[in-house]
Amino acid sequence: MFYEFRTYTCMPGKLPIVLKRFETATFALFEKHGIRRITPLLTIGVGEDNLQLKYVLQWESHEQRDRAWAAFRADPDWLKAVTESEKDGPVVARIANELLLAAPFSLK
Repeated sequence: MFYEFRTYTCMPGKLPIVLKRFETATFALFEKHGIRRITPLLTIGVGEDNLQLKYVLQWESHEQRDRAWAAFRADPDWLKAVTESEKDGPVVARIANELLLAAPFSLK
């Protein structure tokens, strides 16, 4: 098992649009495609730091991750949600992700 830590840096003023998309579309599609999310998080800070949404996903294998992301990205409901949320321009400036393993001593 491993985790994926994802950070979405939003365009200025677009964080509310991204949050709405996650609330109304993304998380339901995650469930549909077997993407297990741990929790969404918002950065509390000043300036650019206020533009970030972060979340953690849990995976059983790299194969599961590859299949789930491919199905999610090809889902017509996802494509519709992106098109609708970006009708006035891009809402996400950058997406970063890290794949993480739990440290051996954290499992005790």
